[in-house]
Amino acid sequence: MKILHSEETNCPVSWPAGVAECSLSWVTLIPIAITCFTRGLDIRKEKADVLCPGDCPLDEFSVFGNIVYASVSSVCGAAIHRGVIGNSGGPVRIYSLPGRENYSSVVANGIQSQTLSRWSASFTVTKGRSGTQEATGRAVSTARPATGKRLKKTPEKKAGNKDCKADIAFLIDGSFNIGQRRFNLQKNFVGKVALMLGIGTEGPHVGLVQASEHPKIEFYLKNFTSAKDVLFAIKEVGFRGGNSNTGKALKHTAQKFFTADAGVRKGIPKVVVVFIDGWPSDDIEEAGIVAREFGVNVFIVSVAKPIPEELGMVQDVAFVDKAVCRNNGFFSYHMPNWFGTTKYVKPLVQKLCAHEQMMCSKTCYNSVNIAFLIDGSSSVGDSNFRLMLEFVSNIAKTFEISDIGAKIAAVQFTYDQRTEFSFTDYSTKENVLAVIRNIRYMSGGTATGDAISFTVRNVFGPMRDSPNKNFLVIVTDGQSYDDVRGPAAAAHDAGITIFSVGVAWAPLDDLKDMASKPKESHAFFTREFTGLEPIVSDVIRGICRDFLESQQ
Repeated sequence: MKILHSEETNCPVSWPAGVAECSLSWVTLIPIAITCFTRGLDIRKEKADVLCPGDCPLDEFSVFGNIVYASVSSVCGAAIHRGVIGNSGGPVRIYSLPGRENYSSVVANGIQSQTLSRWSASFTVTKGRSGTQEATGRAVSTARPATGKRLKKTPEKKAGNKDCKADIAFLIDGSFNIGQRRFNLQKNFVGKVALMLGIGTEGPHVGLVQASEHPKIEFYLKNFTSAKDVLFAIKEVGFRGGNSNTGKALKHTAQKFFTADAGVRKGIPKVVVVFIDGWPSDDIEEAGIVAREFGVNVFIVSVAKPIPEELGMVQDVAFVDKAVCRNNGFFSYHMPNWFGTTKYVKPLVQKLCAHEQMMCSKTCYNSVNIAFLIDGSSSVGDSNFRLMLEFVSNIAKTFEISDIGAKIAAVQFTYDQRTEFSFTDYSTKENVLAVIRNIRYMSGGTATGDAISFTVRNVFGPMRDSPNKNFLVIVTDGQSYDDVRGPAAAAHDAGITIFSVGVAWAPLDDLKDMASKPKESHAFFTREFTGLEPIVSDVIRGICRDFLESQQ
């Protein structure tokens, strides 16, 4: 029997008879190609060599921690964050590590990692080698070396339920009042709700806050955009205990959770779903006022209401009515206990997805339909027409345009009318402003009355069931050849508020006949087209004033 030193060759000290000899052979370990969004938890090995692609979008990485990363993090994102590779990609070696608490947030190499309070597994990364060769001693054989199994392709991020637009914070009860067992049942219920919501990049986003002695934000809106990751995160949340200081937690959530840095989206309703097992230990009414001031819709899900013998211990028996967004029955929800709660999931989800009912999110910036009626007659001229379009753009860009927010439309008129775009054509501010810039000047006569009737019928008509308040802004430079008083009165009767803006030869009488009451705050005039710019803020203030009055 031939003997080799195993520490030099990795061969066994002896090998079975019949094998000619043990020789030193080199096995090439080829890194496994992964995607930009492959996560640590997708690689089920203690150590693995992977190959990251180039040109990954840095702003789309989900990375949690620094040096040691939560396994829900992108491997390539973590590698770039740590400086192991650049954005051109390259080989990376990943090592699995145990879970931990308090993953820190650090900006490095163009990536902002995020905080995470707790996760069940971690990993770290080092530089890998392309086509790494490792010496292995083995019996000489003609068999081909085993190849590594291909990792499953990481699924692309899902758009989610586009009909359910909401940024939702689940404020769960983590007090001694609920206890460990019911706390776990509560988490199960929240998980079911999250699953049915249809979480995704273009659907609802959710985060979670735990109320106890002191509130703790477990994860933010931006941390996860898939139901699978949210369910993992909910499962990882640990019970804290302490008093049920729900008011303190609600105020903290309204002030600290819904920020742009934490992932809140413009024009999307902000919602807090507060779970209360029994009753709160502190004042929740003030917290409800703060939430409403921040434009947050508060839902209360109460479980196991206090029995008559317990009412003496409750600080305010009407705590639900005083905390919710509106005391109209829509924002309160009751379950008798935490058992058999599946039947309550769908009705709650339907409420959370009813964006038209989110009264506390409604502002003049996200709950209006504004149509612009633009004079394209010959007296305007091309250069002045561009100034009119700039005026229209400066008003439009102030509002939160989205498919569930503010909507903009434009009609150009001479003797004829042309719908440049309707309320449903464009749902982003960028697209609306781009199409306004590209409106072509018509040139012709001036028939403002016909244009008002056309706009009411063809632009506002299809929006008659819209929850938004309707506004029409007319911009004209001359006298109309037809009657404006009758069509304007019909528009007023249809619930459309009219602002009339006249330039140069526009008669003041026509402007007042078209404008809504009070006339002095809805009719404007300037002698020069350059004078349109100062009127922008007057029209915006007027729209917001009228909107607020309509809500009272």
